[in-house]
Amino acid sequence: MNQEEDKDILRAGAGSSSQSLASAIAHALYDNPQVKVRAVGASAVNQAVKAIAIARGFVATRGADLTCRPGFATVESRDGKISAIVFTITAN
Repeated sequence: MNQEEDKDILRAGAGSSSQSLASAIAHALYDNPQVKVRAVGASAVNQAVKAIAIARGFVATRGADLTCRPGFATVESRDGKISAIVFTITAN
């Protein structure tokens, strides 16, 4: 993952509001064919999955459904390289 791609990714954290992240996902999907959400750690992954489920309800009002493909990425942190889960979400 390069720096150019990094700025186009929504980040989920353990303290993220799943409602707010869901809203960000839905709005991003209105402008882009796909959105990526990155989560590091079990709590962050939990918030991301809840947000994706909520976002599915948001886009359903416009007649769309979501597809989610999880994958792994390595990211730099102050502790060195760490693994993250990246959810690639598309509206169809």
